Formats: sequence, C-alpha cells, structure tokens
Amino acid sequence: MGFTIGGIREIRSGTRRRGRASECGTAVAEFTGLWGWDVVPGARAAAGACSCGRADCTAPGAHPLGFAAPVPAGATLDEVSKAWAEFPGAAIMLPVGRAFDVIEVAEPAGRRALVRLERMGLPLGPVAATPDGRAHFLVAPGAAAELPRLLYRMGWDDPSALDLRGLGPGDHITAPPSDRGGLGPVRWLRPPALDSATRPPAARLLLGTLAYVAHRSAARA
Repeated sequence: MGFTIGGIREIRSGTRRRGRASECGTAVAEFTGLWGWDVVPGARAAAGACSCGRADCTAPGAHPLGFAAPVPAGATLDEVSKAWAEFPGAAIMLPVGRAFDVIEVAEPAGRRALVRLERMGLPLGPVAATPDGRAHFLVAPGAAAELPRLLYRMGWDDPSALDLRGLGPGDHITAPPSDRGGLGPVRWLRPPALDSATRPPAARLLLGTLAYVAHRSAARA
C-alpha cells in the first residue's frame, strides 16, 4: 500500500501545521492507503439541490459523481491530492462489494447491537452512522447476496420486517466525515483499524444479534 501509519500521522500533523490537506483529503488518503478501499468523489446537497446539476436528481447529495474517476486503493498522496482538488467539496463515497459489503439497520438498533457484540467479544469491522438514522456495519464481501439465505436459516423469513438490508456490488455509502444529503455528517460508531478494516468479519458472525435486536426494536415501535 502507498502509506504507513507514520505517514498518515505526518499528513495529519502537516494538515494542522500548514493547512495543506483538507479533512476529507486526509480521510481519503487513509482509506486508500491504509485500509485498501477505493474511493469515489460524491455529490453534495444544499437547500435540496444536488451538486451533480440535475434538476431531477433522485438522491441529492447521496450518490457518486458520474463524471468523476474513482481514486483506487493504494493511490499515492499526490494522486489523492490531485483527484480531490478537481472536485472541491466532494463527498467521500465508498463502493460496496469490493473490499466489504454492508449490513444496514436503523441506528438505534445498530447501537444496541454493537454494545451486545462488543460484550460478546465477537469480531467487528468498522461501523458508521448516517444523519438519516441508519447504521452501516462493514462485513466481508458477499454478505448482501447471502443475507436472505442466512436469515432464513436463522428463522427469519422476511428481512424487510426487520428493517435490515444488505448493500453489495453497485451500491455506495457515504463515509465520514462527509455530509450526506445535506442532513449532516456521517460519523464512525466504531472507526476503522488495521485488523477490522482490511479483514472485515463474516456477516454470519453478527447477523443473529443484529436480527434479534432489530426485531425487538421493531416490536417496541
């Protein structure tokens, strides 16, 4: 990969000292250089209008810019800086289905499940919370396709009734610290680390707890 942990620390300290890199640019460098994730510049929204320029945009501020090239995993700092300079203010978006899939659940249920999973000592990947009240659990690729079968084997016939869904190839998520849809920033509930970001856990290890907590949450609503 193109960066070391020390290198990222230098980027951060340089940002503070000289203001040479934006917060998003530093995050992109981490994602591509440390965690091995591709990154795509995304649209931003203000007053309901999307920066993509389309009046009929169906997801203002919550989709990749179709005319922007992805920044690949392993990109150098110069490549990251050059790519982000072409799209000032772009949101950071991560393609799903390559380095990871995502299990999405309502944030309150996700927070409760995260506490349970940590107490159980189960392996966990990064977990993010969106400003529209969703939690994203990053898991090993292939989870989205396997989700209905895994839930069925656990006794859950209808994943939609759990307000739980899998995101896979073709989907994108907005990454911290970017704003999503003009609603506010995405934030980490459990930030990436070398072990969890580069080797996210299999979905089956988390799914039983996520489904149980999501079902309990739905029953209370």
